[in-house]
Amino acid sequence: MMVHEVSSFERSLAPLRAEIEVFDLLGGRLRRADLAGIEVVLLGGSGAYSAAIGGPWFATAMDSLRTVHASGVPAFASCWGFQAMAVAMGGRAVQDRSRAEVGTHRVFLTPAAGDDPIFGSLPSSFPAQMGHEDLVEELPPRTTLLASSDAVVNQAYRFEDAPIYCTQFHPELDSAGLLARLSTYPRYASEVLGVPSQAIADRVEDTPEANRLVRLFVEHVVRR
Repeated sequence: MMVHEVSSFERSLAPLRAEIEVFDLLGGRLRRADLAGIEVVLLGGSGAYSAAIGGPWFATAMDSLRTVHASGVPAFASCWGFQAMAVAMGGRAVQDRSRAEVGTHRVFLTPAAGDDPIFGSLPSSFPAQMGHEDLVEELPPRTTLLASSDAVVNQAYRFEDAPIYCTQFHPELDSAGLLARLSTYPRYASEVLGVPSQAIADRVEDTPEANRLVRLFVEHVVRR
């Protein structure tokens, strides 16, 4: 999963010729010195680890995310990163399969997104790739909600006191990327949603608007 996640972010940023250096949050504590010379932090994740349930690695990972927040280095977090950053900064994540989303789902921007330098250039509603059973029930303090979906209120938010944006959906995944995930983890859809993986795959759509987000973010924060 790590290799696929990194390659997905690389594809998102291909026009910018970005160089990605990997840091495994499960492998140790991120120090302020580790961020020296880093222009942007990208936080992805894996369905094998839950920000709602945690584990022996959890406290160290939360400390690392608080280091990112305090550093002032711009960061973009998706899916697990979205949930984990929320928990690290005082929000609450839960596991709720009744609100799970797997496949392509539509998100709707909030009024606050209209004036946002990143989301403001997107249409008021667009499809996005998703794959989660955990979700953020309560946002952290000093954040602004930017997007919701029919099933999940908190689909995207930004911090008001740090250059950090977070999305529950996967802007780094295009339709081919999501299909690859479904193929790699065919049991996920059946276990979480109770439907065959192929039934989800048959309804996957292209998501060009969502796929612009990571590049829009990096372009904005790097040229500030």
